[in-house]
Amino acid sequence: MQAPARPASDIQLFMFQTGTLRTKLKYIKMNQGEGDYEIPVPWFLIKHPLGTVVIDGGNAAEVAEDARGHWGDVLAAYEPVMSRDETCVAQARSVGVEPEDVRYVLQSHLHLDHTGAIGRFPRATHVVQRIEHEYAFKPDWFTKGAYIRRDFDRPNLTWKFLGGEYTDHFDLFGDGAIRMIFTPGHSPGHQSFLVRLPNTGPVLLTIDAAYTLDHWNDKALPGLVCSSVDAAHSVRKLRRIAEETGAMVVTGHDPDTWRNVKHAPRSFYD
Repeated sequence: MQAPARPASDIQLFMFQTGTLRTKLKYIKMNQGEGDYEIPVPWFLIKHPLGTVVIDGGNAAEVAEDARGHWGDVLAAYEPVMSRDETCVAQARSVGVEPEDVRYVLQSHLHLDHTGAIGRFPRATHVVQRIEHEYAFKPDWFTKGAYIRRDFDRPNLTWKFLGGEYTDHFDLFGDGAIRMIFTPGHSPGHQSFLVRLPNTGPVLLTIDAAYTLDHWNDKALPGLVCSSVDAAHSVRKLRRIAEETGAMVVTGHDPDTWRNVKHAPRSFYD
């Protein structure tokens, strides 16, 4: 059962990860070299008085059981390191959230390391940009490996699609607590999230609009993009939002900055 609603000032943000990915630097920072690189696979949970929200969910549970069987040839570029207790459902339970408690699953995009929550929370509405959902079923050849269709093409899902083409600054609860920022480039329908915490202040989750601080600081492009121009413009847009709001910035897969954030089961709540 969902816990009784907390007062409006009581909003908590939890930062989890579904293990790591072992890869090459060039797959994270375009044209930056062949060296080995290991990145975290974050996901996020927000307890809000109007309902519990999951963002992305990281890797699917099947990755912990049989990564090659689930991802196939992708393992040539990305090797997941993930245990069975690192699935989003198991981790949600560590902060007192059962699958039936989750009201919304928000998808930044539908790449394979961001679809772990889809279909795992039976009462949830899944929110995604329409353009991203449509593209995931018919991706271009150079992005096809990033989409595992069985992760998002599931029966009995409830979807909410944003926009005829896209929606920007969608306010989930109408109170400014969770806004979805349209940030295409890494994928056609990618979105980032501005979470306003009454006590801690705003937190900007760039997700894969900026994997690392090098992307944030215009020193590298993500290793996978559908549009380099859009990717650069999206980072510029997010930097402007961060400056205007004074938000704490959390990049998508930066192993150095991720070590310094407050990890669940501790929350961003004072």
